[in-house]
Amino acid sequence: MIIYNGCIITMDDIKQAEAVKIVDDKFVKVGTNKEILLLRDENETIIDLEGKTVIPGLNDSHMHLYGFGMGLQMANLMNIKSVEEIITKVKIYIKDRKIEENTWVRGRGWNQDYFIKEKRYPTKHDLDLISTIHPIILSRACGHMAVVNSKALEVCGIDDSTQPVDGGSFDINLGIFREKALGLITRNIPKPSVDDIKEALVLGMEYANSKGLTSIQTDDLSHAGDYKQMLKAYEELRDEGRLTCRIYEQSLLNKEELQEFISLGYKTGVGDKYFKIGPLKILSDGSLGARTAALTKPYADDSATRGIMCYTQDELDDLIVTAHENNMQIAVHCIGDRAMYMVLNSYEKAIKKDVRIDHRHGIIHCQIMDETLLDIYKALNVCAYVQPIFLHYDLHIVEDRVGERLAKTSYAFKSMINKGIHLSIGTDCPVEPLDTMPNIYCAVNRSDLNGYPQEGWNPQEKMNVYEALYYYTQGSAYQSFEENIKGSITENKLADFVVLSDNPFTIDSYKIKDIQILMTYVGGKRVYQEE
Repeated sequence: MIIYNGCIITMDDIKQAEAVKIVDDKFVKVGTNKEILLLRDENETIIDLEGKTVIPGLNDSHMHLYGFGMGLQMANLMNIKSVEEIITKVKIYIKDRKIEENTWVRGRGWNQDYFIKEKRYPTKHDLDLISTIHPIILSRACGHMAVVNSKALEVCGIDDSTQPVDGGSFDINLGIFREKALGLITRNIPKPSVDDIKEALVLGMEYANSKGLTSIQTDDLSHAGDYKQMLKAYEELRDEGRLTCRIYEQSLLNKEELQEFISLGYKTGVGDKYFKIGPLKILSDGSLGARTAALTKPYADDSATRGIMCYTQDELDDLIVTAHENNMQIAVHCIGDRAMYMVLNSYEKAIKKDVRIDHRHGIIHCQIMDETLLDIYKALNVCAYVQPIFLHYDLHIVEDRVGERLAKTSYAFKSMINKGIHLSIGTDCPVEPLDTMPNIYCAVNRSDLNGYPQEGWNPQEKMNVYEALYYYTQGSAYQSFEENIKGSITENKLADFVVLSDNPFTIDSYKIKDIQILMTYVGGKRVYQEE
């Protein structure tokens, strides 16, 4: 195939080209229209781009593909404005789906900060107004907190005698569960079949392709029960030729599961160009919105808490050293500064014990930062997985949560770039929508999607357009040890690319979020075209 007459942003040393020739699944020549058209073979597919912009396929460096696909089948509670609206929407969901008595009802996406009347959490008393014959669990947008109804508590056998959970908390009177305490509920929900998992993954990939994503680094293994079921689902989809995104699996496992996983021959890098095992994923703390992110000081708007650490320092040390010594890459969820200090401490111990310079261990989210943390990242060569789209919501709450001083050094994307820290971009979908152009918009403007504040929040941390695209392509490819095979439109790299409606380099930066994806190609095959 040849594509020509385009504005091709290569994201490599060439910077820009007019045309590309593709053979099998790779770019074989990048250059001018004249150069490439001279290489035309008989019966070769030729596409005139008519001046449209082409970029490398986008690579989401952290999300939850299975959770997103499942969410497409749950009650969608994103952008809900009140508890009353939740009640109404879930009632309609149960009625429209004809959900039978005693069958679990699940929903996700509510955020009390978006409620117009009173910014409180929904409770079991609210959910009991929806149904007392269906067990119901409704997860907050962040996934670190959920509320259940009385029927769910009954089904799960939870009462006043239920023991506390290390690394989590719950309130039976309100039906609210946080962090590891969520397991008291989720372990009682029937597990999906391999076919159910495959259906959710395919739904998620179809949407991802429509947003220009060709690669996804996703945390799925623990979210359907037995991690072997998830592996089986992915491997079957690969063998059936139904993976339309290249998958790098961020493997959330406890220590016992990790040891079994390794004994079965799985470790970072095992797989092929469509499905590959990535890092061990560790969940160290919670979320800022739920006030479970672990801070060094009490929350500015709730002095009774510093958030929740899911592990002690010794437990973190043990898990990280075990993974590191077994040649696993590691990526740890850290939102609060206390969580980052503890995890970086563990990384330092592991690296000193078993020196490996190109470990590419990382921290996912990296939100509540200070300058000392940035220096430690650089000294240990730790990667940063960031989600600029978080700014849409977080810029409205972060100063209230952590105070003005710490907020000033948080979400420090440009500072990370200036320090030479390896950066990558993702969405953490379904915490945020799997929408790529709004993500780039937030990186460039540091404004919410309504354009506030116009000058940008902490504007010194703005990325330019090239940086945002680079860290969404090449930067993400680096995190998966694949910068030599994808991430740019370069000869001998995989032919993953996207055709855009507008050029992000020439359009007004506040219109970047409105750029449309016209076509998406993976390995030279079209997996999406705008209707």
